[in-house]
Amino acid sequence: MRAAIAVEDIVKRYGSRVALAGVTFDVGPGEIVGLLGPNGAGKSTLLSILATVLVADAGTASVAGHRLPVEARAARHALGLVPERTAIYPTLTAAENLRFFARMQGLGGPAAVEAVGRALALTGLEGRAGEPVWRFSGGMRRRLNLACGVLHEPRVLLLDEPTVGVDPQSRERIFAAVEALARAGAAVLYSTHDMEEAERLASRIVLLDRGEVAAAGTAAELVAATRLTPRLHLRTRRALRGDWLANVRGARALDEAVVEITDTAVVPSVLRAAADAGGDVLELVLHRPSLADVFFALTGHGLRDDETPATAAS
Repeated sequence: MRAAIAVEDIVKRYGSRVALAGVTFDVGPGEIVGLLGPNGAGKSTLLSILATVLVADAGTASVAGHRLPVEARAARHALGLVPERTAIYPTLTAAENLRFFARMQGLGGPAAVEAVGRALALTGLEGRAGEPVWRFSGGMRRRLNLACGVLHEPRVLLLDEPTVGVDPQSRERIFAAVEALARAGAAVLYSTHDMEEAERLASRIVLLDRGEVAAAGTAAELVAATRLTPRLHLRTRRALRGDWLANVRGARALDEAVVEITDTAVVPSVLRAAADAGGDVLELVLHRPSLADVFFALTGHGLRDDETPATAAS
Protein backbone atom coordinates (compact mmCIF):
# COMPACT_ATOMS: atom_id res chain seq x y z
CA MET A 1 0.00 0.00 0.00
CA ARG A 2 1.34 3.42 -1.00
CA ALA A 3 2.50 5.54 1.93
CA ALA A 4 0.31 8.53 2.75
CA ILE A 5 3.34 10.29 4.26
CA ALA A 6 6.77 9.56 2.81
CA VAL A 7 9.93 11.23 4.07
CA GLU A 8 13.35 10.36 2.66
CA ASP A 9 16.69 11.87 3.68
CA ILE A 10 15.12 15.18 4.72
CA VAL A 11 17.66 17.84 5.74
CA LYS A 12 16.86 21.25 7.18
CA ARG A 13 19.38 23.82 8.37
CA TYR A 14 19.06 27.17 10.07
CA GLY A 15 22.37 28.75 9.18
CA SER A 16 25.05 26.46 10.59
CA ARG A 17 22.59 24.67 12.86
CA VAL A 18 21.25 21.37 11.58
CA ALA A 19 17.64 20.81 12.63
CA LEU A 20 17.11 17.67 10.53
CA ALA A 21 20.01 15.54 9.33
CA GLY A 22 18.67 13.01 6.84
CA VAL A 23 15.35 11.81 8.29
CA THR A 24 13.58 8.89 6.59
CA PHE A 25 10.29 7.14 7.47
CA ASP A 26 6.73 6.69 6.18
CA VAL A 27 3.15 6.46 7.43
CA GLY A 28 0.50 4.31 5.78
CA PRO A 29 -3.23 5.03 5.43
CA GLY A 30 -5.06 4.17 8.66
CA GLU A 31 -1.81 4.08 10.65
CA ILE A 32 -0.82 6.11 13.70
CA VAL A 33 2.93 6.70 13.90
CA GLY A 34 4.34 8.33 17.01
CA LEU A 35 7.10 10.89 16.45
CA LEU A 36 9.02 11.05 19.72
CA GLY A 37 11.93 13.18 20.77
CA PRO A 38 13.07 15.76 23.32
CA ASN A 39 12.77 19.50 22.83
CA GLY A 40 15.05 20.52 19.97
CA ALA A 41 15.02 17.09 18.31
CA GLY A 42 13.46 18.47 15.11
CA LYS A 43 9.86 17.25 15.49
CA SER A 44 8.18 20.61 14.90
CA THR A 45 10.50 21.41 12.01
CA LEU A 46 9.60 18.13 10.33
CA LEU A 47 5.87 18.72 10.84
CA SER A 48 6.24 22.22 9.39
CA ILE A 49 7.86 20.78 6.27
CA LEU A 50 5.07 18.24 5.84
CA ALA A 51 2.48 20.97 6.44
CA THR A 52 4.12 22.99 3.60
CA VAL A 53 5.05 25.83 5.99
CA LEU A 54 8.78 25.19 5.54
CA VAL A 55 10.79 23.82 2.63
CA ALA A 56 13.48 21.18 3.20
CA ASP A 57 17.05 21.94 2.10
CA ALA A 58 17.53 18.41 0.79
CA GLY A 59 15.71 15.10 0.53
CA THR A 60 12.19 14.29 -0.65
CA ALA A 61 8.78 14.26 1.01
CA SER A 62 5.23 13.61 -0.13
CA VAL A 63 1.81 13.96 1.47
CA ALA A 64 -1.10 11.90 0.12
CA GLY A 65 0.96 11.22 -2.99
CA HIS A 66 1.74 14.91 -3.63
CA ARG A 67 5.44 15.78 -3.83
CA LEU A 68 6.66 18.68 -1.71
CA PRO A 69 7.14 21.52 -2.28
CA VAL A 70 6.13 21.42 -5.98
CA GLU A 71 2.63 20.08 -5.23
CA ALA A 72 2.17 21.91 -1.95
CA ARG A 73 -1.23 23.33 -2.91
CA ALA A 74 -2.70 19.90 -3.61
CA ALA A 75 -1.06 18.49 -0.44
CA ARG A 76 -2.69 21.20 1.71
CA HIS A 77 -6.15 20.08 0.59
CA ALA A 78 -5.37 16.52 1.69
CA LEU A 79 -3.88 17.26 5.12
CA GLY A 80 -5.05 18.49 8.47
CA LEU A 81 -2.67 20.22 10.87
CA VAL A 82 -3.34 20.53 14.60
CA PRO A 83 -0.63 22.82 16.01
CA GLU A 84 0.73 22.75 19.55
CA ARG A 85 -0.57 26.28 20.19
CA THR A 86 -4.34 26.47 19.91
CA ALA A 87 -5.40 28.36 16.78
CA ILE A 88 -8.99 29.30 17.65
CA TYR A 89 -10.83 32.56 18.34
CA PRO A 90 -11.80 32.96 22.01
CA THR A 91 -14.60 35.51 21.42
CA LEU A 92 -16.40 33.23 18.95
CA THR A 93 -18.46 30.21 19.94
CA ALA A 94 -17.25 26.70 19.18
CA ALA A 95 -19.71 26.44 16.28
CA GLU A 96 -18.69 29.85 14.91
CA ASN A 97 -15.04 28.83 15.00
CA LEU A 98 -15.84 25.65 13.13
CA ARG A 99 -17.99 27.42 10.53
CA PHE A 100 -15.14 29.87 9.91
CA PHE A 101 -12.58 27.12 9.43
CA ALA A 102 -15.04 25.19 7.27
CA ARG A 103 -15.20 28.18 4.90
CA MET A 104 -11.39 28.31 4.93
CA GLN A 105 -11.44 24.70 3.71
CA GLY A 106 -13.88 25.57 0.94
CA LEU A 107 -16.91 24.02 2.63
CA GLY A 108 -20.26 25.78 2.49
CA GLY A 109 -23.99 25.15 2.70
CA PRO A 110 -25.13 21.67 3.81
CA ALA A 111 -21.56 20.32 3.51
CA ALA A 112 -20.33 22.83 6.08
CA VAL A 113 -23.26 22.14 8.42
CA GLU A 114 -22.58 18.42 8.22
CA ALA A 115 -18.83 18.90 8.76
CA VAL A 116 -19.37 21.09 11.83
CA GLY A 117 -21.77 18.59 13.37
CA ARG A 118 -19.42 15.71 12.67
CA ALA A 119 -16.43 17.53 14.22
CA LEU A 120 -18.40 18.50 17.33
CA ALA A 121 -19.55 14.90 17.82
CA LEU A 122 -16.05 13.53 17.25
CA THR A 123 -14.59 15.70 20.00
CA GLY A 124 -17.56 15.53 22.41
CA LEU A 125 -18.41 19.24 22.20
CA GLU A 126 -21.98 19.02 20.87
CA GLY A 127 -23.44 20.35 24.12
CA ARG A 128 -21.09 23.34 24.21
CA ALA A 129 -21.34 24.40 20.56
CA GLY A 130 -23.06 27.71 21.33
CA GLU A 131 -20.69 28.84 24.10
CA PRO A 132 -17.87 31.35 23.56
CA VAL A 133 -14.48 29.70 23.63
CA TRP A 134 -13.15 32.00 26.34
CA ARG A 135 -15.33 30.03 28.76
CA PHE A 136 -13.76 26.72 27.76
CA SER A 137 -11.23 24.83 29.84
CA GLY A 138 -7.80 24.21 28.36
CA GLY A 139 -8.79 20.64 27.52
CA MET A 140 -11.94 21.76 25.72
CA ARG A 141 -9.92 24.26 23.68
CA ARG A 142 -7.57 21.47 22.70
CA ARG A 143 -10.52 19.39 21.57
CA LEU A 144 -11.88 22.28 19.52
CA ASN A 145 -8.41 22.81 18.04
CA LEU A 146 -8.52 19.19 16.84
CA ALA A 147 -12.07 19.59 15.52
CA CYS A 148 -11.02 22.60 13.43
CA GLY A 149 -8.19 20.57 11.89
CA VAL A 150 -10.33 17.66 10.71
CA LEU A 151 -13.44 19.39 9.33
CA HIS A 152 -12.54 18.45 5.75
CA GLU A 153 -11.85 14.79 6.63
CA PRO A 154 -8.15 14.94 5.74
CA ARG A 155 -6.35 11.87 4.42
CA VAL A 156 -3.26 12.91 6.40
CA LEU A 157 -3.35 14.30 9.94
CA LEU A 158 -0.37 16.03 11.57
CA LEU A 159 -0.65 16.42 15.36
CA ASP A 160 1.87 18.47 17.34
CA GLU A 161 1.62 17.75 21.09
CA PRO A 162 -2.21 17.69 20.98
CA THR A 163 -2.74 16.90 24.68
CA VAL A 164 -0.36 19.34 26.37
CA GLY A 165 -1.91 20.55 29.61
CA VAL A 166 -5.28 18.83 29.18
CA ASP A 167 -7.48 17.25 31.83
CA PRO A 168 -7.91 13.44 31.88
CA GLN A 169 -11.40 13.57 30.32
CA SER A 170 -10.26 15.69 27.37
CA ARG A 171 -7.16 13.53 26.96
CA GLU A 172 -9.35 10.44 26.59
CA ARG A 173 -11.64 12.27 24.16
CA ILE A 174 -8.66 13.28 22.03
CA PHE A 175 -7.27 9.73 22.07
CA ALA A 176 -10.65 8.31 21.02
CA ALA A 177 -10.99 10.89 18.23
CA VAL A 178 -7.52 10.17 16.85
CA GLU A 179 -8.16 6.42 16.89
CA ALA A 180 -11.51 6.93 15.13
CA LEU A 181 -9.87 9.04 12.42
CA ALA A 182 -7.23 6.36 11.84
CA ARG A 183 -9.89 3.65 11.63
CA ALA A 184 -11.59 5.77 8.96
CA GLY A 185 -8.36 5.65 6.91
CA ALA A 186 -6.42 8.78 7.89
CA ALA A 187 -2.65 8.53 8.16
CA VAL A 188 -1.73 10.09 11.51
CA LEU A 189 1.67 11.45 12.48
CA TYR A 190 1.49 12.09 16.23
CA SER A 191 4.32 14.21 17.61
CA THR A 192 4.82 13.95 21.36
CA HIS A 193 7.39 13.52 24.11
CA ASP A 194 4.92 11.53 26.21
CA MET A 195 5.94 7.87 26.09
CA GLU A 196 2.61 6.70 27.51
CA GLU A 197 0.71 8.37 24.68
CA ALA A 198 2.95 6.87 22.03
CA GLU A 199 2.80 3.36 23.49
CA ARG A 200 -0.98 3.52 23.73
CA LEU A 201 -1.83 5.07 20.36
CA ALA A 202 0.94 4.37 17.88
CA SER A 203 1.38 1.18 15.89
CA ARG A 204 4.94 2.29 15.12
CA ILE A 205 7.37 4.70 16.74
CA VAL A 206 10.00 6.99 15.21
CA LEU A 207 12.52 8.12 17.83
CA LEU A 208 14.06 11.43 16.76
CA ASP A 209 17.15 12.80 18.48
CA ARG A 210 19.26 15.78 17.45
CA GLY A 211 17.72 15.80 14.01
CA GLU A 212 18.30 12.12 13.27
CA VAL A 213 16.21 8.94 13.53
CA ALA A 214 17.68 7.11 16.51
CA ALA A 215 15.38 4.10 15.93
CA ALA A 216 12.06 3.17 14.35
CA GLY A 217 9.64 0.26 14.74
CA THR A 218 6.96 -1.06 17.06
CA ALA A 219 7.46 -0.57 20.79
CA ALA A 220 8.17 -4.30 21.16
CA GLU A 221 10.70 -4.23 18.31
CA LEU A 222 12.53 -1.28 19.82
CA VAL A 223 12.73 -2.94 23.23
CA ALA A 224 13.94 -6.20 21.65
CA ALA A 225 16.55 -4.41 19.55
CA THR A 226 18.12 -2.80 22.61
CA ARG A 227 18.03 -6.16 24.46
CA LEU A 228 16.48 -4.60 27.52
CA THR A 229 15.00 -6.98 30.07
CA PRO A 230 12.54 -6.64 32.96
CA ARG A 231 13.95 -5.79 36.37
CA LEU A 232 12.77 -6.45 39.90
CA HIS A 233 13.39 -3.85 42.58
CA LEU A 234 13.39 -5.48 46.00
CA ARG A 235 13.31 -4.16 49.54
CA THR A 236 14.10 -6.85 52.09
CA ARG A 237 14.13 -6.92 55.88
CA ARG A 238 17.77 -8.04 55.94
CA ALA A 239 20.60 -7.80 53.41
CA LEU A 240 20.92 -10.79 51.06
CA ARG A 241 24.18 -12.63 50.67
CA GLY A 242 25.97 -12.31 47.35
CA ASP A 243 25.09 -15.80 45.99
CA TRP A 244 21.41 -15.88 46.95
CA LEU A 245 20.31 -16.18 43.30
CA ALA A 246 22.81 -18.88 42.32
CA ASN A 247 20.13 -21.55 41.83
CA VAL A 248 17.59 -19.42 39.97
CA ARG A 249 17.92 -19.65 36.21
CA GLY A 250 16.97 -16.56 34.25
CA ALA A 251 17.71 -14.13 37.07
CA ARG A 252 20.82 -12.08 37.84
CA ALA A 253 21.43 -9.72 40.75
CA LEU A 254 22.68 -6.36 39.50
CA ASP A 255 23.07 -5.16 43.06
CA GLU A 256 21.52 -5.92 46.43
CA ALA A 257 18.14 -4.39 45.49
CA VAL A 258 17.86 -4.92 41.71
CA VAL A 259 17.42 -8.23 39.86
CA GLU A 260 17.49 -8.57 36.08
CA ILE A 261 15.16 -11.32 34.82
CA THR A 262 14.67 -12.90 31.40
CA ASP A 263 10.97 -13.53 31.94
CA THR A 264 8.35 -12.62 34.53
CA ALA A 265 7.70 -16.35 35.06
CA VAL A 266 10.82 -16.50 37.26
CA VAL A 267 9.47 -13.96 39.78
CA PRO A 268 8.12 -16.65 42.19
CA SER A 269 11.51 -18.38 42.13
CA VAL A 270 13.24 -15.11 42.98
CA LEU A 271 10.89 -14.56 45.92
CA ARG A 272 11.49 -18.09 47.21
CA ALA A 273 15.26 -17.63 46.90
CA ALA A 274 15.07 -14.38 48.87
CA ALA A 275 13.02 -16.07 51.60
CA ASP A 276 15.41 -19.04 51.73
CA ALA A 277 18.31 -16.60 52.14
CA GLY A 278 16.60 -15.06 55.14
CA GLY A 279 15.71 -11.81 53.44
CA ASP A 280 11.95 -11.41 53.86
CA VAL A 281 10.68 -9.31 50.94
CA LEU A 282 8.92 -6.18 52.20
CA GLU A 283 8.37 -4.59 48.80
CA LEU A 284 8.62 -5.79 45.21
CA VAL A 285 8.33 -3.62 42.08
CA LEU A 286 8.46 -5.05 38.55
CA HIS A 287 9.81 -2.67 35.94
CA ARG A 288 9.17 -3.65 32.33
CA PRO A 289 11.34 -2.00 29.65
CA SER A 290 9.59 1.05 28.23
CA LEU A 291 10.18 3.44 25.36
CA ALA A 292 11.84 5.77 27.86
CA ASP A 293 14.37 3.04 28.63
CA VAL A 294 14.90 2.45 24.90
CA PHE A 295 15.49 6.14 24.28
CA PHE A 296 17.96 6.39 27.13
CA ALA A 297 19.80 3.25 25.97
CA LEU A 298 20.13 4.64 22.44
CA THR A 299 20.95 8.27 23.23
CA GLY A 300 22.28 8.39 26.77
CA HIS A 301 19.73 10.98 27.89
CA GLY A 302 16.06 11.22 28.75
CA LEU A 303 13.26 12.14 26.37
CA ARG A 304 12.33 15.31 28.23
CA ASP A 305 15.86 16.70 28.25
CA ASP A 306 16.12 20.09 26.58
CA GLU A 307 18.73 19.10 24.05
CA THR A 308 20.43 21.46 21.63
CA PRO A 309 20.08 20.22 18.05
CA ALA A 310 23.20 18.98 16.33
CA THR A 311 25.40 21.48 14.56
CA ALA A 312 27.44 20.84 11.49
CA ALA A 313 29.28 22.77 8.87
CA SER A 314 27.14 23.55 5.85
